[in-house]
Amino acid sequence: MISIPKTLKLLADPTRLRLVVLLCKEELSVHEIRDITRLGQSRISTHLGQMLEAGLLSSRREGRRMFYRMNAELPRPVADLVDISAGGMVDSPRMQADRTNLRRIVERRNNQARVYFDEVAGRFDRSYGPGRSWLAFGQMLLQILPPMTIADLGAGEGLLAELFALRAERVIAIDNSPRMVEFGSRKARENGLNNLEFRLGDIREPPIDPGSVDLAIFSQALHHTPEPEQALQSAIGILRPGGRIAILDLLRHDFAEARTLYGDHWLGFAESDLQHWTEAVGFVEVDIRRVAREADPPHFETLLVTGVKPA
Repeated sequence: MISIPKTLKLLADPTRLRLVVLLCKEELSVHEIRDITRLGQSRISTHLGQMLEAGLLSSRREGRRMFYRMNAELPRPVADLVDISAGGMVDSPRMQADRTNLRRIVERRNNQARVYFDEVAGRFDRSYGPGRSWLAFGQMLLQILPPMTIADLGAGEGLLAELFALRAERVIAIDNSPRMVEFGSRKARENGLNNLEFRLGDIREPPIDPGSVDLAIFSQALHHTPEPEQALQSAIGILRPGGRIAILDLLRHDFAEARTLYGDHWLGFAESDLQHWTEAVGFVEVDIRRVAREADPPHFETLLVTGVKPA
């Protein structure tokens, strides 16, 4: 039976206490805990093993995965001590981020269609198939895109905007570089894309009428602005009720050279920050997933964030 002194020793470690808070709320695997906390897998496994051996946790196996949760049969004094210790962590910034990530992980687990998509995507490049490519899939999906008005915020030279203009009713591309706007406008004219318009402006205050677009896109643009939340606030303002936002940006990384090499203001973003910002400005049905990881160092990872403006 686990003792009070043993419990105190286990809970004295901040990382173990962090795991306890999560496991009081939900049964989780090591992989899920890693996604929530961004701690190393071996570190997580070590702490879980110590608490499991002491009797603080219980576990069960499902296929090749082991799930952990707080032991539901802890003696009352020990359970009370756990509750008091966990309660003291509730308002810490780290635990607020963990709770946001926990909610996303549980939603992902419950969304079987998404799990299946992730599995299919993971298998895609394992074997060669003639004519099978993400490029071909992308072209197919582009062709079935319904006509709509799209704002490409931080469009750069406008490659994505040009692609969308092949199907969209109208595309408005915003960039703060006169050179980029001039280049993009010239390319649109040369390619006969009369539904594509480039405008000079800041993504924090895009020169687009309120409530006039169906889809707002930030493709690797948010990490270039000092105030991403203000850009998101402006994006929801230009969307029609029921309109959607789509963000492609980098997961937080430590490649500091990106500031000088690429002019990045942010070294990517934590998933919890993007979730908080998008929900704080009013988006609902916010979904965040990792959609790509570069094979070469520094192994940049790309996040896809989607959300809906309430009708």
